[in-house]
Amino acid sequence: MHGHRALSGVAGGRGRAAISVARLALGLAVALPVAACGSRPVPTYNLTAPSGFSARAGGSGQLVVPAPTALAVLNTDKIVVLPGDGQVAYLGDAQWSDSLPALVQARTIQAFENASLLRRVARPGDAVVADYQLNIDIRTFALRITPEGPQAVVELAAKLINSRSGRIMAGQIFKSTVPAASADGSVAAAALDQASDQVLVEMVRWASGRF
Repeated sequence: MHGHRALSGVAGGRGRAAISVARLALGLAVALPVAACGSRPVPTYNLTAPSGFSARAGGSGQLVVPAPTALAVLNTDKIVVLPGDGQVAYLGDAQWSDSLPALVQARTIQAFENASLLRRVARPGDAVVADYQLNIDIRTFALRITPEGPQAVVELAAKLINSRSGRIMAGQIFKSTVPAASADGSVAAAALDQASDQVLVEMVRWASGRF
């Protein structure tokens, strides 16, 4: 069915009614892409892992990266949209290939592997005796609608923990904002992927320099 489209959304934690396209267009002068009626498959997008790190001496430590924590609104395979203050919605014409925390965990591990700065990077349960653990909290991973146009915003809070002592060695917040040409699903996913790459590059360099 290719006629009427609707944008599904959530506000707070109480499951309010979906935000209408008309309201978004009127209040923000931006028409968000919306999901079609019927059973047409939703386009699915992936995140990439950055590569091409500059050569430098590698550390000897072994690092474990648990699945990141995230609020329920981000613990999903849907692409989050922030249409205005206190409003949260999902793009209806796009989705991630896995839940966002699982994707961020996988790409973080791959980014460390691509950088070749550590002896080994793994998930918990991989039979690795870890020297360090990198805990990540996904603060923002969304397309923010602004008067200047859509922006892909990725913000991750990282804590590097000594596995033997349990003490926090260092903590840092990493954030990147990338303009998106539109709120179309493919454009939004590409902009978020670019912002994610920038954040992961900085996180890998920061963490690796502390071993």
